[in-house]
Amino acid sequence: MAAPTLQVRPAAGKLWSRLLLLGPAFVAAIAYVDPGNVAANLTAGANYGYLLVWVLVMANAMAVLVQYQSAKLGLATGLSLPEILGKRLGTRSRRLYWVQAEVVAGATDMAEVIGGAVALNLLFGLPLLLGGVIIGIASMLLLALQNARGQRSFEYAVLVLLGVIAVGFMSGLFVNPPDAGSALGGLVPRFEGTDTVLLAASMLGATVMPHAIYLHSALARDRFGFSPDPAVRTRLIRATRFDVLGALLLAGVVNISMLLLAASSLRGIEGTDTIAGAHAAVSAALGPAIGVVFAVGLLASGLASTSVGCYAGATIMGGLLKVRIPLLVRRVITLIPALVILGAGIEPTLALVLSQVLLSFGIPFALIPLIRLTGKREIMGIHVDSRALKIAGWTSATLIVGLNCVLIALTIAGQS
Repeated sequence: MAAPTLQVRPAAGKLWSRLLLLGPAFVAAIAYVDPGNVAANLTAGANYGYLLVWVLVMANAMAVLVQYQSAKLGLATGLSLPEILGKRLGTRSRRLYWVQAEVVAGATDMAEVIGGAVALNLLFGLPLLLGGVIIGIASMLLLALQNARGQRSFEYAVLVLLGVIAVGFMSGLFVNPPDAGSALGGLVPRFEGTDTVLLAASMLGATVMPHAIYLHSALARDRFGFSPDPAVRTRLIRATRFDVLGALLLAGVVNISMLLLAASSLRGIEGTDTIAGAHAAVSAALGPAIGVVFAVGLLASGLASTSVGCYAGATIMGGLLKVRIPLLVRRVITLIPALVILGAGIEPTLALVLSQVLLSFGIPFALIPLIRLTGKREIMGIHVDSRALKIAGWTSATLIVGLNCVLIALTIAGQS
């Protein structure tokens, strides 16, 4: 499928053509504002104030680089990251690789269903199990929209939900603005004990997520196809930079807003180590209206992210196993683990935190192959990473993998 050629008047020019190319990165960006991010960012702000603002700024800068490289891989090769790995790995290695990738995609999906169920409980008092079922059904409707109307309609729906998420988590800042000086002081990298190192690693693990790395290459390719014309590919890759920058800037602002809200309104308040407790504290400190808007943002986060997570899982399976099952069938299957956890009465926030630890194991398997592939001229042709981009990519990969290893080690040590 050839990439589309946009017909615009010279007066409309570059801005209009770039706007028409926006979309795939905003779908991938949903991974950066999912319920796992909510749990990590609220905990950081409530417990340590503005101390870890720098972590979110750093993580978001790395995310821009990672998502750009994933999208570039799809546009330059016409293949998704899982498809390329599926072609290069032997049968046994490919199947083992699929198992770990599927586990982390499933953990992501589970966390997002749980987050949506918590939101319905906060808004309407619904039992968590029933809320999980409703979120599952609602996500099926979103995926049915993608099946029936195509990717562009799915992107529009996700963009609307992303807007709701932004309003939900930023509105409280207008009622109780953060202290500007303290927030700027949070840009200075530092820790205050082992717990802050653990929390910083958790925040990073909740930000750069494996399924978004796998998915973005497919999203860009599926939207634009593969053009044999290098000039067209170059134009699309350049436009993708604006798509990624815009989407990740919005996601970064939302994430930082969560932390600032907790730092300015929840600092030192008991019970804010759970999402439900944070919601109660927000409602008490800023009023019930802000509490409702916060819960609606969480609901939109769970609904959008679980739909995108299911889409990512299908991309992983299709690329590595060369097996495709209908998205709606997959949605039913992947819903089961989340419903089991909700039905068992496990504390939802704890389940979210543990899911982020599990995701940490999967980051190197997605990130390192991506950096290696985009640095190979035989794969990327003229679109191969520059020396500066290679250095930035490997530096980001080292920091991300290193901090997640710290997260895993500290978590294991804490359980022993």
